[in-house]
Amino acid sequence: MATRRPGSTRVRFLRTASAAGAAVVLVVLSGCSSTSDDAGSAGDSGGASADRAVAAEPAGPALDENASDAGAEGAALSSQGGDDAAAPVEQQKLISTGNVQLRSGDVGQAVFDVRKVVDAHGGTVSEDDTETDKEGVPLRSRMVLRIPTADFDDAMTELEGVATLISSKHQTADVTTQVLDVDVRVEAQQRSIDRIQVLFDNATTIKDVVSIEAELSRRQADLASLQAQQRYLADQTSMSTITLAVERTRSATKPEPKDDDATGFLSGLSDGWGALKTFLVGGSTVAGALLPWLALALVLAVPGWPLVRRLRRRTPAAA
Repeated sequence: MATRRPGSTRVRFLRTASAAGAAVVLVVLSGCSSTSDDAGSAGDSGGASADRAVAAEPAGPALDENASDAGAEGAALSSQGGDDAAAPVEQQKLISTGNVQLRSGDVGQAVFDVRKVVDAHGGTVSEDDTETDKEGVPLRSRMVLRIPTADFDDAMTELEGVATLISSKHQTADVTTQVLDVDVRVEAQQRSIDRIQVLFDNATTIKDVVSIEAELSRRQADLASLQAQQRYLADQTSMSTITLAVERTRSATKPEPKDDDATGFLSGLSDGWGALKTFLVGGSTVAGALLPWLALALVLAVPGWPLVRRLRRRTPAAA
């Protein structure tokens, strides 16, 4: 009768457990491999469909997302600007406009002095409309001046002293928030166009190309509009506008000169024609005054003339 050793029984148990564990590990690895392959294929197909969905995405939601991003960035900038109470003045964006009306005895000299003020501040004259009299002397002038915003107040003071001041008006608007908002919207729109451009470069079907191209064109048009607003605000905040009008005083209006020493045939002819007209006018006046009396005398002479003839006949007979 054979007896079993405790050591051999333990060895067989360990071998059996190791084989079972190896089988379980193989099954798990094979299941994970098949699962990862299926997931990978599903992920690829899902990615392609997602790309197509993004390509065919309508314009509204995308722009809303960009607008929300731009609004968030703008809010952050606004809050940052609000917290910084000691922000330097040069960071403010101001639009300044002015209107000055002057009166001078010499409009030409006043216009010259206005140009000197503009040149002193590094500005320009964008419009100049000057009217003159028959002799070419300026009567009035209207000018539109562009002055750097930093020199606006000094320029207004100097222009008011060029001639006699009639009226002066000026106003300043703070557009710092509007400038920041437009800048943020331009950056957000540019990033959106860059993303759409990547999708356009990776498009594989005609449907995707047409859809993405239409969306890209629309967003580029929106970007162009925002950039136009950005350029306008930059121009208005960097250079202020002053409208100046100067007119000649009435006392400075010169009467037309008269030539009293004119001689010659033409002068005599002119004087004779004037005398003739004076005579005709005087004769017409006298005739008009006598005409009613002549009519009355004619009316009285018609019945009185026979009576006068009878009286003249009786006078010789009596003699």
